[in-house]
Amino acid sequence: MRTFMQWIRPGAGWFLAACLAANAGIANGQSATHAGGTSSRLQWATPAPLLVDDNAAVHHAGDFMRVAAAAEPASRDALFGDAPPKNARDALFDADAPAARASPRLSGFIDGLAAYTYADPTHWSRAVARLQLTGQGEIGNGVKWKLSGRVDGDPVYLRSGFYPDAVKRDQRVDFFYRENYIDFSAGDWDFRLGAQQIVWGEVIGLFFADVVSARDMREFLLPGFDVIRIPQWAARAEYTAGNAHVELIFIPVPAFDRIGKAGSEFYPVPLPSPAPNDVLQIFRDPQRPSRSLANANFGLRANTLLAGWDLAAFYYRSSSTAPTFYRLPGESPAQPFIVQPRYDRLWQGGGTLGKDFGDFVLKGEAVYTHGQNFSVADLTAAQSVVGRQTLDYIVSAEWSLPGDSRVNVQGFQRYYFGGGAGTLAIPNDGVGASIFLSTKLGILEPQLLWIRNLKDGGGLIRPRLSWAAARNITMSVGADVFTGPSDSFFGRFNNRDRLYTEVRYDF
Repeated sequence: MRTFMQWIRPGAGWFLAACLAANAGIANGQSATHAGGTSSRLQWATPAPLLVDDNAAVHHAGDFMRVAAAAEPASRDALFGDAPPKNARDALFDADAPAARASPRLSGFIDGLAAYTYADPTHWSRAVARLQLTGQGEIGNGVKWKLSGRVDGDPVYLRSGFYPDAVKRDQRVDFFYRENYIDFSAGDWDFRLGAQQIVWGEVIGLFFADVVSARDMREFLLPGFDVIRIPQWAARAEYTAGNAHVELIFIPVPAFDRIGKAGSEFYPVPLPSPAPNDVLQIFRDPQRPSRSLANANFGLRANTLLAGWDLAAFYYRSSSTAPTFYRLPGESPAQPFIVQPRYDRLWQGGGTLGKDFGDFVLKGEAVYTHGQNFSVADLTAAQSVVGRQTLDYIVSAEWSLPGDSRVNVQGFQRYYFGGGAGTLAIPNDGVGASIFLSTKLGILEPQLLWIRNLKDGGGLIRPRLSWAAARNITMSVGADVFTGPSDSFFGRFNNRDRLYTEVRYDF
């Protein structure tokens, strides 16, 4: 049997397996600007900074930044969202919404997206239809509830001869729980119990401070964040005193990123396309931590307004939401090793800031991560991973211009402690930048998102044109173009460039 390395593209070598171990390190942040939130912590298969979310900007997807998920919002509102309420109680319980909530109401969306990968080998990669339903109401005595779920179906994965059977079974039909919780208050304390989105970030388009959220990464960061984000089953308490508040969270059974099966379109390791069976057999399903109190997640966040600055600090103890790929001994001489995705136990501390200067809005985030492992290209290293502490930070400035136009510019960087990034399979260090442009031309809305690591040259370009076809109906066409070397966060998908069209109806 040919070895795993013989199947890898020339020059990639152990990079594939090592990249798997790196498993992120790029995106790990989020922005409170969106309803969903985004953060960006740099990493590859493990956490790293990335793209935009409903309440955030970018999320960690690897070692550089997870830009794709937020890069393709259904609309400008989906990308930027409304500014988060300044009052913590309002943010948690939507206190500024109409009081008519006492009577139950139903909302949701229907979304259809077809994508064609035009990079060699060409193939249809998506034809997904989504239906999400959300019910909200009030039981009485100030107790509010929310129930929601979504179903996805994709005929591409029913009979496709391009993808392995395991991939087709994993992606042809999906049922998702969304936010399902109850809210209640006791004195100055507000509580939320159940599956919920917890957004701690402030920037746009990238995930840095969004350290709590899990994500469905099977389509990388390309879907909108209302699709990609996975709620956490948590107990959440918030204490508000004037302009300051403290937030406590406890997650007894954490949710983790869904990375799909080996051979899928955006599997964290850049396998040949399509991948041979003896290569696919090397990769195992992720090994999740056992359900115990010792493996529970918990965190604390506090913020206040000071001289016009919105300042926050947080501490979070958890298992990484994105797995690191470990190389382990194989089961036979013909298979000398296997690759096992695992979740590292880590702690994170960081902060966010924001201020409206009138002409523009300034935001920033910084996150220090301790306990994260990354894949290395050295086969002699134990399990082909190495521990590194990281500091990720981002600064964002946004201008609202005449003609209902927006410009957002961001600069970010990841720094490694304890040995640097020289031996990592996907280094994703160095300075990066992103720019988002949007305007409205009648019923048309052109957008452009561009993200680039200035050190390794990897990047993502996402032009999009949306048409407000009717009330609550948006039709869009666009492209997702990956650039850079195959050992960069974005460049590993440089044979996944695609064109797509999308129709969405919100009700």
